[in-house]
Amino acid sequence: MEDGRPPVQSGGDARLSTDKGSEEDSARAKSAEYANMDPSSQNGVVIAFREVTYRFSTGTELLNNLNLQVHRGETLVLLGRSGSGKTTTLKLINDLVSPTSGEVQVEGRPTTKWDPIRLRRGIGYVIQDAGLFPHFSVERNISLVPTIEQWPADRIRQRVAELLQLVGLDSSLSTRYPRELSGGQRQRVGVARALAADPPILLMDEPFAALDPITRAELQQEFLSLQKRLQKTVVFVTHDLREALLLGTRIALMESGRLVTALPPDEFVKSSDPLVKQYLNAFGASNGKRGSA
Repeated sequence: MEDGRPPVQSGGDARLSTDKGSEEDSARAKSAEYANMDPSSQNGVVIAFREVTYRFSTGTELLNNLNLQVHRGETLVLLGRSGSGKTTTLKLINDLVSPTSGEVQVEGRPTTKWDPIRLRRGIGYVIQDAGLFPHFSVERNISLVPTIEQWPADRIRQRVAELLQLVGLDSSLSTRYPRELSGGQRQRVGVARALAADPPILLMDEPFAALDPITRAELQQEFLSLQKRLQKTVVFVTHDLREALLLGTRIALMESGRLVTALPPDEFVKSSDPLVKQYLNAFGASNGKRGSA
């Protein structure tokens, strides 16, 4: 994912592990952590919002009665203008904020019943400009969660090496610091860090918005390639309809803290909902063809 870089190469194993025994141990640990799933989770619902409202202590309401499900392996795009509630919805998933009323479930368990640290370590999080620690090297940024989880040093080094390859970065960059990287390189490191502990869920908050158009297009295509191989459950925030149509398996349009509709892209561009039509017209995609934006 960088100008002039070699194409991303497959790590050979969709679970991105060179230590199969360790990964199996990790999987068993995750199974134990999720042992109290309800039937909806077992049937493919990984994240569920049930009549969720969120407001500040001042009374300002950011979300109103949100009902939404995210299925295993899908990329759900939260689409909407600034202030529509997209990022708040994302933060509710990993318990950075808690609902004022209603319930958010992750793997069948309310977020209020999870240990917040365990919950967040099982969810990768990618934000604009990557959010890297400036005083950490690339290697140390990527290895943050595995280090906290006390992985063996050899396993961490292997994981960093395979993730650098996965996101198309040369291993020589591992000793550099964020200030020494381009915007595209920083974002790739951010994706690698989010994937480091092989979380089943990935949250992405406008991760490509601050990049130049060419680098952004490259990252979008490589995200599609990665997701095809990894099949993570992804919730992706954007205000860009073109990006939503390209990356999403479903698009959830939000407006003023409310969910307007959630549809596959091919159905979204044919929707008769006035707010959907307004979005399509704004992006010149009113002819009912996916990808026409």
